[in-house]
Amino acid sequence: MIEVTNLVKKYGKHTAVNNISFTVKEGEILGFLGPNGAGKSTTMNMLTGYLSSTSGTIKISGIDILENPIEAKKHIGYLPELPPLYVDMTVNDYLVFVAKLKKLPSKDLKTHINEVLERTELTHVQGRLIRNLSKGYKQRVGLASALIGSPDVLILDEPTVGLDPKQIIEMRNLIKELSEKHTIILSSHILPEISAICDSIMIINKGNMVALDTPENLKDLFSHNHLTTLRLRNTDEAFLSALRAIEGVTEVKELDSVEENTVELSLSSNRENDIREKIFEVCVTHHKPLLMMKSEDISLEDIFLKVTNQLNENSTTEDENAQDETSKGSMDEDTNPQEIGIKDMDSKDVNDSEENDTTHLVKEGAIDEDHTR
Repeated sequence: MIEVTNLVKKYGKHTAVNNISFTVKEGEILGFLGPNGAGKSTTMNMLTGYLSSTSGTIKISGIDILENPIEAKKHIGYLPELPPLYVDMTVNDYLVFVAKLKKLPSKDLKTHINEVLERTELTHVQGRLIRNLSKGYKQRVGLASALIGSPDVLILDEPTVGLDPKQIIEMRNLIKELSEKHTIILSSHILPEISAICDSIMIINKGNMVALDTPENLKDLFSHNHLTTLRLRNTDEAFLSALRAIEGVTEVKELDSVEENTVELSLSSNRENDIREKIFEVCVTHHKPLLMMKSEDISLEDIFLKVTNQLNENSTTEDENAQDETSKGSMDEDTNPQEIGIKDMDSKDVNDSEENDTTHLVKEGAIDEDHTR
């Protein structure tokens, strides 16, 4: 449904998006993550045809968006972070306006808009001015406008930004429902939301794609251990030894308990071993009432921080090495001023030298010619 191959976007010498490739299948929800300035918005603008790429290809439903942009855009519905709504229109009038912009046949217009209103649960507010709607309903109007024309692909940029918890849950459920008939790319800074509704996750940093997989596979890739937390009334050495003897357990350590007169233990184990039943059996054998047992996996936040910090550290090391090489080269090329007779140069020679340097910079495009006047 969406095929991106070797996508590159450069602004002068700065590379905003660096050779990324991915595919989103029909009916799939792809979560798109990255820190600020990572290249997310640039990539999404290229996917929607708003920006052209420096190189690489984007195909929407098999149509190249650069070669045939009008046809490709018929298959795209786009919800930007701030929906461009005409707030002095009613909801219904605005959707009619969008439908006419998309050149929908007049005979099907009313039926189609009613379907979109019902799908986004806006029927009861269709006669109200958009300016009088809450933030959550304005987001729904933006999403409804993206659904006009029944596009195959929905690209949603921060669809839950500024919503309250109830509205976030409603929007999340709506996006899940939409995936039954649409392929969706979802960008968000709310990582639990991405983890909860996306089939696969792509993380980019500094224009590079650093991870692309399902949430489960990413957890397996970045975490080799599983943590289980226990809360008990008390413990003893025999009990701890029995826990350490459970197959797959690699470490048992005591934690600060949040509940008075209790003990908390953290057990690390191999991800392949489910140790919960064995823990229960050990507790029964040693007469240790189990007050709480909680299994914990590595979170998407932890994965996100790992992959982005790792790339940042590598980039810092490379930059430092490059600076060291540059400094070394500069030291090797340094020449004693006395060897070129600088002290013997008169003021005319210095002025001539500065003028030649300025002329050289203008020719090289480093400064504007008007600036030298």
